[in-house]
Amino acid sequence: MREPNAIDFWRGVALVTIFVNHIPGALYQQVTYSQYSISDAAELFVFLAGWAIALATARRGDPDSPRRVVLRLASRTLEIYRAQILVTAIALAMIAGAAIVLDNPLIIEWHNAGPVFVDPVPTTLGWVLMTHQLGYFNILPLYVAILALSPFFVLLARYSRAAALIMSANLYLAAMIYEINVPSWPVEGHWFFNPLSWQLLLVLGFVASDLSRSSERFWTWAGRLQPVGIAGVALGVVVMVTGWRPDPLMVPEPRLLFLFDKTYLSPARILHFVCLLLAFQGVFGWIARLSPWLAGQASALGRNSLEVFVVASLASLAAQFVRFVTGGGFIVDTLVVWSGLCALSFTAWFVEWRSRSPRPSSLRE
Repeated sequence: MREPNAIDFWRGVALVTIFVNHIPGALYQQVTYSQYSISDAAELFVFLAGWAIALATARRGDPDSPRRVVLRLASRTLEIYRAQILVTAIALAMIAGAAIVLDNPLIIEWHNAGPVFVDPVPTTLGWVLMTHQLGYFNILPLYVAILALSPFFVLLARYSRAAALIMSANLYLAAMIYEINVPSWPVEGHWFFNPLSWQLLLVLGFVASDLSRSSERFWTWAGRLQPVGIAGVALGVVVMVTGWRPDPLMVPEPRLLFLFDKTYLSPARILHFVCLLLAFQGVFGWIARLSPWLAGQASALGRNSLEVFVVASLASLAAQFVRFVTGGGFIVDTLVVWSGLCALSFTAWFVEWRSRSPRPSSLRE
């Protein structure tokens, strides 16, 4: 088991933030940083995925062979796809069960689930292919797609980090300028998270991780730019508190370059996220010293991010049902949020306990 570290800690923070923000209307949303930030936990999650890929494909400072890189990333892609299929199936069962128990057929329309029950044959094929996605369950499909693309950029970066960044940026700009996105099916539309855009953040995380281990100047420049990051974070707080947004009808073409669009990951979101990285680059060290327990708990969530994310997604859906029945409020929101956080902590503990515990010989045969 890894010791608490900054990558696992911030990944744990992202998971907690995503869980809370996936309970619409919950009072505790007001204390998550996403409410005061142009970017949010999704950017942090994807960037750290890229950072982790760089660490996973290097052994004691020496990179894995191309064949091993492809196999390792393909294995992780299949693992995440399996989690997406499982969590979607359980979520659909939860929605169907709630509709029956509450005797409210309108519940089957929640989160884009209606087509699964109304026209199950093509829609079942759609959610298995990830072309039909439930609302609040669309981050893992993005992760699957960008991981499937990642071997190309990882291997290209072996020869030239600049070439990998240029290729990634060109793909990002083409998707944004020409509004190219992966289509949904059988219901018309497009993916909420456009993988052709979000791959740039994964590549940025990979390159940053690579540079942090190979260049001493990386952290020197990161420290020098911290005041710029703090100023950018402060500006983001002002923008979010005042509710200012660029008017889509007033900005020039291509419009997406000047908006705060999440689907296409507009440049403003990327720039603000980079400011967050610069501003908070040394915070984990302070937290680890002042509150080792908090650092350990968040890092445990991050170490077991896939399992924790699956439980968080289902826990947030269960919390939505509870709030729907009770009407919410401080007491209800406190109970559902803290119950969910306990479930996430237990999941992380259980996964690590299971990995440490020897299996009986009868199960190994």
